[in-house]
Parts: sequence; C-alpha cells; structure tokens
Amino acid sequence: MRENEIYQQIMAFKRKYPKTVAWRLKKHCAVLAMHLDPDEKILYAFTGQKNDNPLDFTNTNAIVLTDRRLLMACKRLVFGYFITSITPDMYNDMEVAGGIIWGTLTIDTVKEVVVLSDIQKEAMPEIENTISEYMENAKKELNK
Repeated sequence: MRENEIYQQIMAFKRKYPKTVAWRLKKHCAVLAMHLDPDEKILYAFTGQKNDNPLDFTNTNAIVLTDRRLLMACKRLVFGYFITSITPDMYNDMEVAGGIIWGTLTIDTVKEVVVLSDIQKEAMPEIENTISEYMENAKKELNK
C-alpha cells in the first residue's frame, strides 16, 4: 500500500499549497509505488509540472524524495508512464525562481536539467531546503 502512503503525503502538500497545479495524482502515485524498493523510506513528497513553460499544465508529476534518490513519475493519459530518478551522485545543483503565483525548480544533474514548474511560490523554500539538505548529506556520505 505504498501508493496510499505517497498519495496521502502529496495531498497534504496540496492542502498546504493549494495553488500548485496538479492533476491525476493518484495515477502518478501508483507509478511511483511500482518503482520504490520495499525498504526505501519516503522523506518528502510534492507535485508540480515537469516542464519549463508555466502555461503548460499537462505534465503533472508526483515527486518523492527518498532515503536513496529523488523520483518523479507521470502516468500517461492513454497508456504507459514516465519516471525520472536522480541519485545523489548524479545531482549537481538546484535553482529556484519565484514568480507572482508560482515558482520553478530547476535541478541540474550530470546528464540532464529537470525543470519543475507551477508550484505555489510559498512552497519553494520548503522544497529547496529539504532537497538541498538531503543531497548535501548524501554527497558527504558518498565522499567518505
């Protein structure tokens, strides 16, 4: 029942930040649940649009930070899904931009740049602090 655990955490985020644009969250959470390892611990969950266009509302992703990685999942409308996994060794840095209503989170990795948009701007410090703290600690452990 990992799907329900993820869904509850994402809905708590949506209740706290209701201006965040997100659709079909239960379906996206089911994709995440399929890809989580049985002993993987969920540290934080949120949602947003995985694109760099604030007017494009069609790419909702459910996002979880676990004790091993950052996972983003999107269930396609008809069939199939997309999943992105960012492990601490692939993480470079993050940029946060706040607008009038929404903020954008840009995560730079070794292989790609991931942009998460249409997230209520008041949520941005919480997301940035949580991800940065985890990645900083995980990278220290990797370097030991």
